[in-house]
Amino acid sequence: MSIQSPPTLLELAWSSLLSDKSRAILDLEDLPIELFPPLFVEAFSRGHTEVLKKMVQTWPFTCLPLGALMRQPQPEMLRVALDGLDMLLAQQECPRLPVLPARRGGEALAMLSPIWERLPDVEVFVAAVVTQQGGRWKPQVLDLRNVHGNFWRMWSGAVVVACSPEDMKKNQKLKHGPAMAAKLPLKVVIDLCLTERPMNEFQAHLFLWVTQRRDMVHLCCKRLKIFGKPTRHTRKVLRLLQLDSVQKVEVHCTWVPSTLAACAPFLGQMRNLRKLLVSQVRVPAHTSPEEQEWLLAQLTSQFLRMDSLWKFCVDAVLLLEGHLEHLKTPLEALSITNCPLSDSDWNYLSQCPNTSQLRHLDLRGIKLTNFSPEPLKIILETVAAILKSLDLEACEMTDSQLQAILPALSRCSQLRILCFFGNRISMSVLRDLLLHTARLSQLSRELYPAPLESYDAQGAIHPGRCSQLCAELTAILKDFRQPNILIFHTVSCPQCGRMFLYNQGLIYCSCPTAA
Repeated sequence: MSIQSPPTLLELAWSSLLSDKSRAILDLEDLPIELFPPLFVEAFSRGHTEVLKKMVQTWPFTCLPLGALMRQPQPEMLRVALDGLDMLLAQQECPRLPVLPARRGGEALAMLSPIWERLPDVEVFVAAVVTQQGGRWKPQVLDLRNVHGNFWRMWSGAVVVACSPEDMKKNQKLKHGPAMAAKLPLKVVIDLCLTERPMNEFQAHLFLWVTQRRDMVHLCCKRLKIFGKPTRHTRKVLRLLQLDSVQKVEVHCTWVPSTLAACAPFLGQMRNLRKLLVSQVRVPAHTSPEEQEWLLAQLTSQFLRMDSLWKFCVDAVLLLEGHLEHLKTPLEALSITNCPLSDSDWNYLSQCPNTSQLRHLDLRGIKLTNFSPEPLKIILETVAAILKSLDLEACEMTDSQLQAILPALSRCSQLRILCFFGNRISMSVLRDLLLHTARLSQLSRELYPAPLESYDAQGAIHPGRCSQLCAELTAILKDFRQPNILIFHTVSCPQCGRMFLYNQGLIYCSCPTAA
């Protein structure tokens, strides 16, 4: 029989306070700021909407991370928060609140400092929540993302400790006073996923509320995903967003000319965009070559405006062939997968400045059989001191192509992830590959194809031979270092459709011939 722990004094205090709604609302004005977060969580979990509304109005921090309390969007709780914020927005100045005793205000500031140091988005929280006169700030940010969970967990007595005045001064980053804060627009931060389906109740209510208060509220979005064909609702939301707040965009859809022409300019306005992922973009078959060129011009012309872009990913984007020269921004991560490339594209990659700072290069599914290995060799030589991951899975590389890049590959001293899965490479060339990578001490994940000699004349996998050859290759590396993750991978077995994985002595396959 388990013994349940008795409630703490704090929990008993919350229960008593929330049992009388009217008293709870009145007592908020005398509540020390360090007790606001735990009381807010208690009221939220019990559905005390009137208390929550009042707490939003008297919230003593610049950010209210409401999204971290929602496992899924909750329209009712959103309405409560927005109703509370409405009363603040209606005021021309900060709300008048009772002055905290100087001793309690000083203690609260001391308690804040160690919490600021542990929060991920520290700039949101490093705000002087108690001024010299003892007044409180109103919220400046309503964060509806599922982040900042640490903020709520940190406000327990077990982790709040006092700190010195020197530590407090070191952590006070925000210099605006309450008068300045009152003039700043309220920021509503949310991660968005837009689809062809109608907006849900949560989104519809939020967007309507923001639309009606555009002079006082800024809708900000760091991560934006678009699935399916963009609709008029998609464009309406894009017009509502503060586009310079967008840092990551994912687009997965089939474009039509009019839609692409309407949506492409929004990308150019995302001046702080850092990551762009575009996948599965196919133009309808009836689109003429002239229309395709016009479509691509609409999209690629926006690349020139993306000064902050450092990660560019395209997957199965058929429009890209022959137009890589439009991408001018220096990149840290480049992923071009399952796309057809022209000779000019391949040569441009080795010459353009946007590949000189690459730390991650992913070319999965790009057929390189008929391309010269020289451009890839030049890229590896250029970024040898900084490259951290290289993925050449299923590129159909030949023995001679792989041998040509081995000297450059062996100089990639910072390489941590290397993948050659899906290429048909002979045992002798794989042996050379491992000898060239054996001294790359940073490698933590190595994914190689099983040798060609693992297959019979009909392409079927010979389990015993495969296991023996992979064991020999593993031994080569172990003569130099102990590999961390080392896997050899076959192509699909024509008899069962499955593949073999050899992982330092263990081979797995459901094929009956493996028995």
